[in-house]
Amino acid sequence: MITKDEVEHVGWLARIEIDDADAEDYAVKLSSVLDYFGQLDEVDTEGVEPTYHVADIMNVFREDVVTPSLDQKDVLKNTAAEKDGYIKAPRII
Repeated sequence: MITKDEVEHVGWLARIEIDDADAEDYAVKLSSVLDYFGQLDEVDTEGVEPTYHVADIMNVFREDVVTPSLDQKDVLKNTAAEKDGYIKAPRII
């Protein structure tokens, strides 16, 4: 059970101002969350192998295959400034 004082202390540590009404509300909600975790602790997981992902996805990367790209002339049609076949960008420094 989380108390209002503990919520206020955590708020002080986090430099968050919490008024009394919110502290009471947060104490009830955080206690509910901790109660739920307590229920999870009671689940018998003996013999259950640990999982590292919820979804059974092993490798989402695709093969690195060279594919044709856009034609340079078509790309340069969409730029406001072009010089010698390159897109001209403003100087940064």
